[in-house]
Amino acid sequence: MAGNREFFYRRLHSLLGVIPVGIFLIQHLVVNHFATKSPEAFNSAAHFMESLPFRYVLEAFIIFIPILFHAIYGLYIAFTARNNVGRYGYFRNWMFYLQRATGVITLIFVVWHVWETRIAAAFGAEVNYDMMANILASPFMLVFYLVGVISTTFHFANGLWSFAVSWGITVSPRSQQISTFVTLGIFVVLTIIGVRSIFAFVG
Repeated sequence: MAGNREFFYRRLHSLLGVIPVGIFLIQHLVVNHFATKSPEAFNSAAHFMESLPFRYVLEAFIIFIPILFHAIYGLYIAFTARNNVGRYGYFRNWMFYLQRATGVITLIFVVWHVWETRIAAAFGAEVNYDMMANILASPFMLVFYLVGVISTTFHFANGLWSFAVSWGITVSPRSQQISTFVTLGIFVVLTIIGVRSIFAFVG
């Protein structure tokens, strides 16, 4: 019984990491990338997202609750999983280790980012280009955001590989090898989008 429950939780954790959390990540990166065009373009995109109908319901059930479950169960996996990096050193074992490490970093980053933006907005601050420019004016915060974004994109892209395996999409060694290259490509593309967006806020 306990084994079936853990199997279900792991499948749900994997699924939520892709849908809806992964989709939200891509959407968030795309909105932020408007900053590379102009401050006005970013503000328009951000305000459009804020004006969506049933916004708070959507945020609760499509973003925050799935992220909360994914984060809590992910921490359980991270601190109970047995890593074989030091003993074996295979590429996939390193990916396994980095998945757990970037998961913890991503959680810290997301909590801080939500505090600086969504919580601040609840107290009357406006989430716009100037807010992000002020945050990233600090060299420490610039590095923190770069590390956070890169950790997040890696965690998502490498998580796609695990998702495909655990859901029986990539069963053969050949398909898993192809999936490795595809997910690494996704990591590179999303990282470029994320890093370009960050530097767009830096004057």
